[in-house]
Formats: sequence, structure tokens, C-alpha cells
Amino acid sequence: MKRYIQFLMTFALLTSGIVFAQEKDPVIEGMIKEANENSQLERLAHELFDVVGPRLVGTPQMEHASQWAIDQYAEWGIPARRENYGTWRGWERGITHIDMVSPRVQSLDGTQLAWSASTPKGGVTAEVVTLPENIKDSIAFKNWLPSVKGKFVMISMPQPTGRPDYNWEEFATEESFTKMKEARDAQTEAWRENIRNTGYTSRSIGSALEEAGAVGLVSSYWSKAFGSNKIFSSRVKNIPTIDVELEDYGMLYRLATYGNKPVIKVEAESKELGEVPTFNTIAEIKGSEKPNEYIVLSAHFDSWDGAQGATDNGTGTLVMLEAMRLLKKFYPNPKRTIIVGHWGSEEQGLNGSRAFVEDHPEIVENIQASFNQDNGTGRVIDISGAGFLHAYDYLGRWLNAVPRSITTHIETSFPGSPSRGGSDNASFLAAGVPAFNLSALNWSYWNYTWHTNRDTYDKVVFDDVRNNVILTAILAYMASEDPERASNEKIVMPINPGTGEPREWPAQRSPTRKGGM
Repeated sequence: MKRYIQFLMTFALLTSGIVFAQEKDPVIEGMIKEANENSQLERLAHELFDVVGPRLVGTPQMEHASQWAIDQYAEWGIPARRENYGTWRGWERGITHIDMVSPRVQSLDGTQLAWSASTPKGGVTAEVVTLPENIKDSIAFKNWLPSVKGKFVMISMPQPTGRPDYNWEEFATEESFTKMKEARDAQTEAWRENIRNTGYTSRSIGSALEEAGAVGLVSSYWSKAFGSNKIFSSRVKNIPTIDVELEDYGMLYRLATYGNKPVIKVEAESKELGEVPTFNTIAEIKGSEKPNEYIVLSAHFDSWDGAQGATDNGTGTLVMLEAMRLLKKFYPNPKRTIIVGHWGSEEQGLNGSRAFVEDHPEIVENIQASFNQDNGTGRVIDISGAGFLHAYDYLGRWLNAVPRSITTHIETSFPGSPSRGGSDNASFLAAGVPAFNLSALNWSYWNYTWHTNRDTYDKVVFDDVRNNVILTAILAYMASEDPERASNEKIVMPINPGTGEPREWPAQRSPTRKGGM
């Protein structure tokens, strides 16, 4: 009860309009002024998103991005390095052209999936067919398979509408909206049942089609937002997989089912580069008093490559770059060493951060705090104590130095609970490090930009990113200057209602050090 009352009193001070006279900190004041009046965010965003582009693990673009960051840090007087931790399948995306050439001519919107096989030189022209409806069983499907030889096969359910539900809610009658959802649910279940009847799953059916002689697969993974498709990886080895946006996919599907026999020409160029190194990019400002204690700034550097990787996790990367620039300029001799980790292969299972945690126990056991930012372009609105019993005590002190214009938007929860995945903070939490995720405002992230073909520069809200830079830089400064070592004492985990036993703290996991092959 005493701790709860203390929390309420401090929270009231943080969020009330009362401002108490206090001596201004020149480091904090300098960083705020620089961030607001001389921000480098737009330039950094252009160079990373427009020039370097997406950063799929195993691609030359990921290596280019790493060298760009190392060179950028060098300009600011910050030592940076690349740390290899394994290997991955090397692959480079080329151009993708998709054109319908019959029954009429139209260029289609789409792209090849990551690690897709290339088409032969000059491309492939072939008829597009759908999976048969009402497949009786695996024998019937096996008997149908020879018919796909020399054809492109559509492997995704055509969506009944390209309008997101919020658009229906705004304009449709309640009866019409209900009718659409019921019909969509029925169609989805029928599609899933049809796939089950083939004897395959949605993940494995492509291999059967490849073995039967299909020249390529056509998919469409709609993201439930206008114009947005999820772009992930191909699941077959020797034929291309292309993702076609909802509207064009639906047109092709209708043409095929009505018997119009659509024909498309696909040029999907890509290069296999063999086994290549995979790595983290690390920069640090050495501590002057306690160099063997650490503050870790954290953001994954890799992305999927359907677009530019701007909000996942380009904006998190920009936050850490700009925060380090401010810290170096106004706090060049920190009490503790400040490290920034630009992690590789987060998208394939937190591999970069897990490797760092596994490879650097001497750092991990001496981390004062880690701050991770990942989920999109929005201003930070939520910080949890992550399951550390005394997180309120020190995180509350650090947040108290942040301008009220920033903290007024932030909800905190103490002591919170540890994350088990989702982003790189989980890698550090599993090792017992006080690692805090700076969770951002949604900005329709999950539907519009997360792993989609629309994760582009124009979706960045620079005012919110600047907000997060100031927050991160001040938290790093305060954590470094704190005379006390932050407690990593964990909460007693709650009871799992399913077992009646206490839940366990997340276990540390090893990374995949050789993948994608």
C-alpha cells in the first residue's frame, strides 16, 4: 500500500499542471534545443529509406546500411563496428514486372516475395489458373495436379471487398455490413476446408504445385487496409512467387473462374548470393567513471523488403541514431558506457539481439538499463516496468527529467510483466536485464505499414519521431548519471490459471546462426 500511495503521489506530480522551480540541466536543455532546431531526422531518413532502401537479412542492402551507419557515426566522432554472429542465405532483389497480356493488356501491381527464385531471362508468359473449388479429398487433388504444368497458379483466397471494415462501418447500413462479414467468414472457412482436403496446408501446397510443373505461384496477402499487402518470403525453391495487390488479384481470379483464361507475363529478377555473413552494427560512447557499466539503446536494423522499411524499423533506427548524436554532442563523457545496437535479423526471430546477449555476458550482466523502440512512427505512449519489482523507483526518476509535453502522453504501468517476444527488448529481458520497450502510438501501423508494400518514407511523422529522440536521449543520460545501480530484482510471477502453478520468467534463447538456406 505504501508503494501504491507513493506511485500515485509521484504520478500526480508528473502529470499535473503544477511546475516546480528547479535548476535547469544544461545537457538536457542543449539536447532538446538541438533536436528541435537542428534535427537531422529528415536527412537521415532520406539517406536510409530512399538511397539505401529496405534491409532484408542476407542482402547487399543490409551490408550497405551497416556501412552507412558506421560512416555516419564516424562523422559524429562515435566509434562503430560490425559484429558478425552467423550466416544467412544471400539474395538480391531485382526488378519485377507483371503484365496481363490476355484477354487484354494491363500492367499489374505486385512484386516477387523475398528469396523468390528468378524467372528465366526474358520472363515467363503463361495462363493463370486457380485451385479447384470443392476438392473432395487428397486423391482428387492429386489427380488434378498434372493440369498445372506450364501455368501460374493462384494460391490465395480472393477477398470479397478491398474496403477495410472501418470504411464499411462509416458508410454501409448495419444490415449490409453484417451480411458482408457473414459472407466473408463463410468464404474463408470454405477456403480453409478446401485446402485441408488437398492433404496439404497453405504453407506446403506450393511445393506440390512446384513439383507438378507450375511455372510460378501468384499470391495476395491483403493487410486489411486500402492498397496494403503483407510481403514476406517465398516457400518454394525453384519457381517464382509473386504477390499481386488485392484489386488486380481479384480481377485475375474472376477472369480465371469465368473461363476467360487470363495470361500474364512475369519478369522477376533476383540473384542467389550463396552463404553470406549476418551481423549487428554496434556504436558506443565510452564511459568515463564506470566504463564497465552500460546503457543500451536498441532498435532492429533489418526489415522486410516489400517497401522501404520506414516504420519497421526505420523510425526506431532513426531515433537511436539521432539520440546518439545528441548524447555525443552534449554528453561526450558519460558516466557509464552508452551502446547502441542496430540488430540484424529481428524479423526472423530476434536473432541479432539474441546473439549479442549470448556473445557478451560481460556486458549483459552490467547493463544499467536498455531502451528499445520498434513499433512504428508514433510518439511513445506506453512504458511498462517489464516485471522488475523496483522499476518504478528509478524509471520514475529518469522520466521526471523529461519535458511534460512528452510525458503527458505516456502511460506507465509498474511493475508490469516481462515480454516474451515481439521485439529485441525480449532478448535482454530473458537475461534479466532491465529492458524497457518504448511503445508507440498506433498510426494504423499493423494494417497499413507493418511488413507491407506501403511502409514508405511518406508514412513517417517526424514530429512524433523527434519526440521519441528527446525522450530516449534524456532517459539514456539520466540512467547513465544515476548514482545508484538500477535494481534488476524481478516480481514474483503470477499464477497460470491453466496449470495452477506460477508462470516462469521468459527463458533466454539462442539465435539462429545459420538460416534461410
